[in-house]
Amino acid sequence: MKKQFCGYISIVGKPNVGKSTLLNTILDKKISITSRKSQTTRNNILGVKTDEEFQMIFLDTPGIHLKATKTLNKVLNHSALSVIEDSDLVLFVLQRTSLQDQDRQVLKKIKETQVPSICVLNKVDQVQNKNDLLPLIQEIDSIYSFSDYVPISALNHDGIEDLLGCIKQSLPENNHLYPAEPEEKEIPDNFFISELVREKIIRSLGDELPHETYVAVETKAMEGKMLSIGVIIYVARDSQKSIVIGHEGSNLKRIGQQTRVELEKMIHKKVLLKTFVKVNKNWNNDAQYLSSLGVGSNQDAS
Repeated sequence: MKKQFCGYISIVGKPNVGKSTLLNTILDKKISITSRKSQTTRNNILGVKTDEEFQMIFLDTPGIHLKATKTLNKVLNHSALSVIEDSDLVLFVLQRTSLQDQDRQVLKKIKETQVPSICVLNKVDQVQNKNDLLPLIQEIDSIYSFSDYVPISALNHDGIEDLLGCIKQSLPENNHLYPAEPEEKEIPDNFFISELVREKIIRSLGDELPHETYVAVETKAMEGKMLSIGVIIYVARDSQKSIVIGHEGSNLKRIGQQTRVELEKMIHKKVLLKTFVKVNKNWNNDAQYLSSLGVGSNQDAS
């Protein structure tokens, strides 16, 4: 019987270095929402890629924030840092040519755990002279010596095959934990739907709205050949509610329409999406409420 290799791989780094884009590119499907704003990913999302005898189980963690003051940020930091210890391999993602304080914090945690790690230098398409990467690699290597340093552009798919080759070499010998070709989910789960709505909020409203929104799927049912979904968008203040709704409901309508169109393309069915906005003041500072929402927990999205 042919040997099998399988392991858990966490993708860690400061916010906005392209962790979610990297995961989506590797898996060749949308599993982790992406935007240009920090704190987009709130859960350790599980994605599985099987390539012959190699099975890679990816954990995409929330970006680590150096100055975590709000309860939400503290929960996200704990979630991101603790997953490193439970991994067989860590992908430490950096961007361009600088090592900042937030990068050093993640690097310190990797050094403490001594988990096998690969340094991934993302967005190198924005670096004109690749020799400019050498001082950064030397600086990192003086702090912690990674098994490999792989330059990539997750957005342009450059260097991804090289990275996968390095990952395969680092996987432990284990039996596969998931089927090689998992059955496609006909209807997305509530977590995916809520994250999809939140992605549209972030992209639609830009810097107008901070990351103080949470989306809950209240109802989901097939009505004949149509999928009917009801979601509630929670915000922390009345002023934020007005922003999400927009003039005569324009923003909320656009968010709902973009979500509905993407869902219909995914499941090849008509979707009726009803969206509501409610205020829950200081929800992002309530640890118990955050726990009830599942923020910081693992979500199986394979």
